[in-house]
Amino acid sequence: MSLSLIFWSTVAVALVSFWWQSDQIKHLALAHVHRYCKAQNLQLLDQIMVLRGVWPARNDQGSLILRRRYSFEFTSTGQARYQGRIELLGKHLEKLELDAYIIPDDENTLQ
Repeated sequence: MSLSLIFWSTVAVALVSFWWQSDQIKHLALAHVHRYCKAQNLQLLDQIMVLRGVWPARNDQGSLILRRRYSFEFTSTGQARYQGRIELLGKHLEKLELDAYIIPDDENTLQ
């Protein structure tokens, strides 16, 4: 087996592993947002999370891990779209922010 083949095989495995882990974390972020929207009587639109940034950061133990920021759209009335953002440090939810939105008079608008 050549050294080149070993190197490129290792690179391919690392990329697939990174993609797999990133996909799992994206689904975790989507689950956090879905639960929050349901609790606040909001509707997550399109079930889409858009990755806005990935950068290294240190957690509370000082370990270097990736911080990921996603954006999404939601509605409170079914008519207007609003922006939201979620940030995860590794698999830990760091921040979930929503733009100001209209609170409907009827609490059962989206149910």
